[in-house]
Amino acid sequence: MEANTRSTGRLPAAFLTPGSSSFMDFLSDQSPGMLPGNRNLPPLQGAIEAPHGTTIVAVTFAGGVVLAGDRRATMGNVIAQRDIEKVFPADEYSAVGIAGTAGLAVEMVKLFQLELEHFEKVEGAQLSLEGKANRLSTMIRSNLAMAMQGLAVVPLFAGFDVDREKGRIFSYDVTGGRSEEHGYAATGSGSVFARSSMKKLYHGDLTEQEALTLVVQALYDAADDDSATGGPDVARRIYPIVTVITDEGFRKLDEAESSEIARAVLERRLEQPDGPRAALL
Repeated sequence: MEANTRSTGRLPAAFLTPGSSSFMDFLSDQSPGMLPGNRNLPPLQGAIEAPHGTTIVAVTFAGGVVLAGDRRATMGNVIAQRDIEKVFPADEYSAVGIAGTAGLAVEMVKLFQLELEHFEKVEGAQLSLEGKANRLSTMIRSNLAMAMQGLAVVPLFAGFDVDREKGRIFSYDVTGGRSEEHGYAATGSGSVFARSSMKKLYHGDLTEQEALTLVVQALYDAADDDSATGGPDVARRIYPIVTVITDEGFRKLDEAESSEIARAVLERRLEQPDGPRAALL
């Protein structure tokens, strides 16, 4: 079949046969070895050293949701990368922020993007936001064997629900367990500190600009207490990745926008090193 495909330029019959709208199901049938969960793992011999990414935060506001992440990846006590990107669009109205083993997490995000695109092309319609969250849960569960060897992936999923007309956030554990978070959420090694910061600053009437400032404040507080989380690096011009998802779709702030927010936070911290103490940004 392969020789015939090369000579005629035709796709194999499997690509032209009606089937499941799930790309993962298709891959499972045709090339199961390409799925992360089906790979043969070497015998466990101590902890596996691989770059890990943290921290991801999300917060809802009246018109949608903001998803953001710091830029640091660590490997043990070493900074493996200072400018890693941890927030990616899943489709037009949703995004994923990755925490955990960086290489596997990025691979999972790419597979998730294909999964959503494949469904839309086959069915001629987009999955609901909740349906997308469930698909991601299945993918995380398939990585459980690797997670048990220390190669865990724990993302944060956020998007604009076009049916309910509001932003929503979903968090996960390593087994694929899914929970909807209300108002704000965080994952990664600095999540405890970021969540405490957001708990202090969040209120139900946030504007988009206030929500953008809030996530940068939370990442700053996480970096202040968690060595694996990187704060704004003015010298190297490395700032958090900040994205907004509204009824107009996914938008990533450019460097000028994110640096303006980060610098404003840094300037205020010169006067208030521990940050604002009330629900004021």
